[in-house]
This record gives sequence, structure tokens and C-alpha cells, in this order.
Amino acid sequence: MVTIDDIKNPWASTAAALLDQLQSNAGSGLSSAEAASRLTTFGHNTIHTGQSVSPLTIFVRQFVSPFALLLALAAAFSFFFEEWLDGIAILLVLVLNTTVGFVMEFQAARAIRALKKMTAIHARVLRNGSIISIPAEQVVPGDILFVEGGDMVGADLRLISCFQLQCDESSLTGESLPVEKDTEVLPLLTIVPDRTNMLFKGSFVTRGNGYGLAVQTGMSTELGKIAGMIRQVQPEASPLEKKLQAFSKKLVLITLILMAFIFLAGWLQGKPLFSILQTSIALSVAAIPEGLPVVATMALALGMMRMARQHILAKRLSLVETLGSTNVICTDKTGTLTENQMEVACVQLPGMEAPTGIQHHSLLFPHPAYLQLQQIAVLCNTASLDTGDANSPGTPTGDPLEISLLKMASANTDIRSLRHQYPKTDEIPFSSDLRVMATLHKKENGYYVAVKGAMEALINRCDTVLEDGTPEKLTPDRKNHWLKTAEKMAASGLRTLAFAFKESHDSSADLLSGLTLAGIAGFLDPVRPEVVSAISECRSAGIRVVMVTGDHPATAREVARQVGLPDSEQDIIHGDAMKPYADLTIAEKEKWLHATVFARVTPEQKLDLVRLYQEQKMIVGMTGDGVNDAPALTKADIGIAMGRRGTQVAQEVADMILTDDAFSSIVSAIRQGRTIFTNIRRFVVYLLSGNLSELVIIATASLLNLPFQLFPLQILYINLITDVLPALALGMTKASPFIMQRKPYASQTPIIDRKRWIAIFTYASIMTLTTISAVYINYYLLSSGTPPSTGHANNMLFYTLAFAQVTHVLNMSFGVHTGFFKSSVFTNKYVWYAIICCMALTLVSWWVPIFRRALNISFMNWKDWIVAVIAALCSLMLIQWAKRMRWIL
Repeated sequence: MVTIDDIKNPWASTAAALLDQLQSNAGSGLSSAEAASRLTTFGHNTIHTGQSVSPLTIFVRQFVSPFALLLALAAAFSFFFEEWLDGIAILLVLVLNTTVGFVMEFQAARAIRALKKMTAIHARVLRNGSIISIPAEQVVPGDILFVEGGDMVGADLRLISCFQLQCDESSLTGESLPVEKDTEVLPLLTIVPDRTNMLFKGSFVTRGNGYGLAVQTGMSTELGKIAGMIRQVQPEASPLEKKLQAFSKKLVLITLILMAFIFLAGWLQGKPLFSILQTSIALSVAAIPEGLPVVATMALALGMMRMARQHILAKRLSLVETLGSTNVICTDKTGTLTENQMEVACVQLPGMEAPTGIQHHSLLFPHPAYLQLQQIAVLCNTASLDTGDANSPGTPTGDPLEISLLKMASANTDIRSLRHQYPKTDEIPFSSDLRVMATLHKKENGYYVAVKGAMEALINRCDTVLEDGTPEKLTPDRKNHWLKTAEKMAASGLRTLAFAFKESHDSSADLLSGLTLAGIAGFLDPVRPEVVSAISECRSAGIRVVMVTGDHPATAREVARQVGLPDSEQDIIHGDAMKPYADLTIAEKEKWLHATVFARVTPEQKLDLVRLYQEQKMIVGMTGDGVNDAPALTKADIGIAMGRRGTQVAQEVADMILTDDAFSSIVSAIRQGRTIFTNIRRFVVYLLSGNLSELVIIATASLLNLPFQLFPLQILYINLITDVLPALALGMTKASPFIMQRKPYASQTPIIDRKRWIAIFTYASIMTLTTISAVYINYYLLSSGTPPSTGHANNMLFYTLAFAQVTHVLNMSFGVHTGFFKSSVFTNKYVWYAIICCMALTLVSWWVPIFRRALNISFMNWKDWIVAVIAALCSLMLIQWAKRMRWIL
């Protein structure tokens, strides 16, 4: 019976030995019965990341947030003391908050599921002696699979036979160039990128065809092993979640201390127990900013929707703010900073001192050698730019290098016409032994031979070089010059190909001798146009951008130079030189922290790098599109996957997805995240100062044994009116134009720092002073010798505090002092909409009888209203005066 132990290290065994071990036949494959049996034994050929989130999980997650628990605590207090109306009102607030959060996150989850490639992948397998197509998930070890250009590989295969087979493994290894495949046995210690006799699940065949033996399926494949690593990585809580948790603990502690103090004071004053308990409930309701979770959720949801319009899909609301705090972005190179498609960057022609970019047409087109190079590029080429007809063009197919050659030649050459003029009659395909490709073409007077390949393999087959349109003898000195030129181009990160030709009258002549060298082409995966400015903006925002790639160091250095990253030798670290994290010295950690490019890194090394940054209290963003990026995407504070080129595994584990794959979209998201954090600070200060004023009023009235007090339902009504709409309006305040010119806040920066706590206590003290003064003036000075009832005093307290809190929203401009009437808050139209609505809702409690009864509202004359309004305006003016004196923010 076949077991997993039978199929270890297949690259180090012959295909015949593996066929014997797996009890399979190269000519007929497995029988249907045997395949069904093995499917039961080995399971389906699928990858599980364990990252999918059910709607129930999303729903439950809304109830475990810190402020949701605080609201539940306040409701429990109310029900315990049989204050049913208060408890029900608090629960309604809780339901509103959780509903908004659930709807937004559920919609994001649905959008992400829609983004995934839902088309089932099929594989062509040899069963019962015939090639059939089956779902890839039904492939089992021992199956013989046939693959050709354009196919996605359905399992890990040991090649049995192949013809010009080439595979794109960038999603697995990070290599930007396709890998040539063969069937030769390899050493046991060969690393994954160098296993040329293997095809890996999830990679793409770019050229050729072949037969392979399925040796690993599902979670046993290389792709599955990386997916398994993801399960061992615990996602980090977002900075906002951490800050809200710390903030909630402080709030609970302050509330409990105040409640204990008030309870003790009331007991010492000999107050009835029910009165003391009622005051305690009022304190608990006043201490909890009921509007905060609703407003925070809505602000984040608004940010999520804005980011969706900017091509960024966030999975969780709290992650929207995280990007604004990010100070390190570890970005993949292939497909993220670059286009993930090769193009001809430059050519070196005989007589030219240095390689010339192909965009310099005036220098290249007149050159006879360039015209020959273009002709060779078209004829010695199996790719196609157009697989359809003239009216319905298709998608380019073939080797990426050959496609790029056709694109280069198409600038001034009719490819179809040239191929028709020079029909191909023979071909020597590229092989790892020859390292060149040659084609023979019939022309009007004889034959034309076109050859391309590695310079070191092609130069020895050339006798002449095309100088000024005339073949000149290729002397040893000239050979050395061309070899050194090719080495320099490769060292600068370019993939090189040399081109040669000859004309012959005999079709049977040796195609690979007596050639004339025409020049060298240098290929590069082009940088995305918008990346340079995006990285520049990141730098001005104090955000480090670090390239982490599986590609060659020379290629990484060249891309780093093009996008504006430091590219000195000290700034580049090779994966071979990276020790396991546990073995790193302090000096080596410092070297990692200062490096800007990491090349030839493994998935484990990416994880170690993220861990190092996080240990330094940095908030790490990680971008990537490949399976090899998935573990680091999970570990990072914010994992960002590519939506178009990204693999399904990367999209599963990422926190955010770039639907347009543009690195520049990250900068927009960072700006949005910073704006959200700034606005969250605005409305948290606003809410806390308002709630603290209620706490101080209740405590003052209780300790001084004043004949008036706020009731729990009155406090809740004030909070619902004055908290939600003004705070939401603050959440829509526009960002400062300089927001991307400051450094990110440190990860430990609290939502409310020392300066803001001082401002909160000052705001609350002023509102308390003006509110109680209004009651005192109305109660004693304007009573005409007959003090009004305690109920009337309570109404004055209620309305004065409500008006003071509504106008208090205009105090929420911080930072640059531009003047009260020119501040970002005063000019925010939504703030004025909120003020008008809040004033109307406050008056509704007087106009509507049912509200008057529920809130214990009694008669109020015009003098009472004037006193309440004047006291609220005095509160606003006193706070503005303190801000102008720079005593507070």
C-alpha cells in the first residue's frame, strides 16, 4: 500500500523508481478504482489555511469589544435595580453598535469571497490508459498529469518527460523569471527554487509541455506546507484594538473608584439605600460613553467605504486605523513594486560604448545591427502577441522573454509580414546543455539562420561581429569585451540574451557555426510607474519601505535603485546570510533593522523579519501576492495582498486586499488611516469631556447634598443626543494638508495622552461650573423669593448641560491655531447639521408629552431657557479663551 513515507525527496530519485514506489504506470496511469481508493486514503487535493470567518464569528466578535462589554455592564446594573427603561435604552444602543459593525464586516467578507477565483481548476490526468480532465482536487499521488503552456499545475509533480518546458513559480519562490525544467536527478539538498525536475502546485506553465508524476497533493505539497505555517502564526491585534482595551480598563477603574467613593459618602450622610443605588446607576451610565462604540464603528466604516473607492478592501473595521499608524512596510518586489512581466530594457550593439535604452529610437533604429537584432528576435521566437484574428485580438502567449522581444520589435516591424516572408523550416530548441535556440528560415535566395541564447554559449559559435553593417572578425579581445559587457549587464540586475545570425545557401548546413554577433538585449521586470512617487511620499511621512524578495540580489538592487530605495551593499542582505531568529546577535539584529533590501529570503526568514520589527515596537505592514508571502502577511500588524495577481492563499490570510494591485493605493490608505485616528481622538475627547462633566455634576450634587440631581434616563438621553451626531460629524472632519508630513505615532501612543487628559478635565470642569451656576442663578437669584421645586431645578440642570455639550463640539479643533471661525471643525458643514439636529431633539423632550413623562420634565418659562442658553455659551467662550491662552489643547 502506498504511504506518504514512500514519496519523500522525489527530486533526488529517478522517475522510474518513483513510478515503482507509487505503483503507477507511465503509459496507462492509475485505474479509476485505484484512484478512488487513494482519494479516500490521501484526501482531496485542497489547501486549508484555517482563516475563513463565518458570519456567526463576525457577529459574536461585535459583542466582545471593550465598549460593548461596558454597555452590557451598565444594562445589567439597571436591570438589577429594576430600572427597566434605563436598561432597555442601553441595550438598544448596544444593538445599534453591533449591527453597524456586523453589517460592514459581513459586506467586506462577501466582497472578498467574490474577489476569489471561483472557477474550478481542472487537471488532465492519465487514467485507464487515456487522458481525461478531472477537477484538480481529485488528483491523487501516483496520477500521471499532462501539462502545457497556460496551465496551472494541480499538484507537486516529478517530471517524467518534457519538451521546452518552462514554469512561472514566482508565487511560490518569489523568482520573477520563469524556470527551465528538465528530468535530471538532483542532489538531495537542492532547495525549492532549484528543483528543475519538479513542478509545484499553484505555479503556471509558461511554455512547452510535459508529463509529470503526482508525488504530493493537498497540504503535503510545497504550497500546502506554507499554508500549514499560517496556522501556527497568531494574527496580531490591531493597535486601535489594543488602545481601546487599555482605555476601557482605565475607564472601568475610574468608574468603580467614583462609585465606591459616592456610595461611601452617601452612606456616611445617612441617605436611603435606594437613593444611593440610584446615584450609583447614574454614575455608571454617565461614565460609559454610550455613543463611543457607535461613533467609532461608523467612523471606521466610513473609512472602509472610502478605502474601497480607492481600491483597498479591508476585512475588519479596526484595521482601517492601523495603516495610519504603520511605520514600516515590508513589500514584495515581483508584482508589487514591479509589473511581473519582463520587457527589454536596453540593448548593447557593436560600436556603442554602453547599453542603450530601447526608448532612444533615434539612436537605435538607424543602426544595422539593431535591425538584425529585431529580425532575429521575431524569427527565433515561438511566442505570439495575437492569438485571435485582426478584429478580435487575443492574449499574448509564450515565454515572457520572447513576448517582450516581440513587443520591442513591433515598434517598427510588421511581425506577421516578417514571419510570412521568412517561413520557418527547421528549429533547434533551447536546452540546458546548448543554452541557445536556433531557427532556419527560407528566403528568396537561400536560407536565414536566427540564433539567440546565453552570451557565454553563443560567443564561441560566432566568427564575426556586425560592425557598421559589415561583418568583422571576432578577435579574442572582442570576445572578452562582449563577455565582460554581458557580465556587467547581469550584475546590474538584467537578464541578458545574445543574438546572432548567418545567411546560407544550404539548408543542411550546421545552424550553430559561423555565426555573426548582432548584439545583446537586457531584460528587466519594469517598475510600476506610480511606485516611485508613492515611496517618496512614504519617506516624507516617516514610513520605512523595505523590499523583501526571493529574487536575485542584483535584480533587487536594480529595482531598489529605480524606485528610490537605498541600494548600497550595506543596505542589502542575502537570505543565505540570515541566521535563524534565535541565533541572531544584537549586532546582526541592528544590521537587519537598517537594511532596506532583503534578497533570496525564505518564508521563515520573512516571518523572522516581521517579528524583529514588532519587537522594536514598530507597526508592520506587509504586502505580497504569493503563497510564500502568506505566513508573514498573517504575522504582520497589517497584511496587504494583491487582488489581481495575488494567490488565493495570500488573499485568505491578508487583512486588506489591493483590488488594483497598485502600491500607490497603500499611501492613500495610510492618509485615510491617519485622518481616522486624528478624528477618533477628536470625538473621544469630546465624548469623555461631556461624560466627565456628568460625573462631576452627579458627584458634586451628591457630596454637597444639593436638592437636585440628574436621573439615569436623563443622562442616557443627553448622551444619545449629544454624543452620536456631533461625534459622527467630527469623524468626517477633513485631514490637514500636512498629515503625510509627520512621523507615525508610536505603537504605544494612547488614544488619549497626557495633554488631552488635561484638556478633558478642564473642559468638564468648565461645563460643570457653568451648568451648576445656571441652576444656582435660576434657583436662588431669579426665584422672586420663592425657590422653585427641586424638579424644576433638575430640568434646568438637564437642559443647560445638554446645550453646553451640543455647543462643546465647536471646541474640538486641535493642533494649528487658525482661529475659531476658520478652524476645520467650525467650517465642517456636518458639524452644523449635527448641532441643529441635536438642538431640535433636545427640544423634542419638551414638546412631546411621552418624552416629558419619561424624563420627568416639568414647566420651563422663557427666563429658564434664556439662562440655560447663556450658560452654555459662557461655557463655550471660557473654553475658547483657555485654548487661546494655550493653557489647553
